[in-house]
Amino acid sequence: MPKKRRIFEQGHARKLLVIIDESPEVEGALFYAAGRALHAGGHVVLLYIIEPDNQFWDAVRQVQLDEQTTKAKALFRLYRRKLSNAGYDAVVFEEVIREGKLLDSIQQQIDEDEDVAVLVLGASKEANGPGPLVSSLAAGGASGKFPIPITIVPGALTVEEIQALA
Repeated sequence: MPKKRRIFEQGHARKLLVIIDESPEVEGALFYAAGRALHAGGHVVLLYIIEPDNQFWDAVRQVQLDEQTTKAKALFRLYRRKLSNAGYDAVVFEEVIREGKLLDSIQQQIDEDEDVAVLVLGASKEANGPGPLVSSLAAGGASGKFPIPITIVPGALTVEEIQALA
């Protein structure tokens, strides 16, 4: 049973969840989510997921976690700077780093934060498909059972077109 969303209750705010990685699709999702948060109210949750590497030694695992955490923080800074330069200074951002399998970590974030109301994904503009995240969440078997709406931003849209739609 999905957890009740509490976005309209006192002390809560609508949150749009964006998965952060180095794929080109992230920017479309991020600009759309920031635009929606600015125009309709709410916050944007930036979620970076560290997928476990099958390392057997704790020291190697810790080094990987440290490197991935540093990378996540650098990506957060990069994207927030891009959004700031585009006029999204007033948007409230929350940065979250999780370790685990991609789909499980996304589900866990949604389950634990009852203010997350929409997952925003960017689709690839490549001819071979919408991208792995869109394929697995929006078009896969999980799509009909997902606990919140998924917004997919077409990859062919420019930042200006996305801003006009948000």
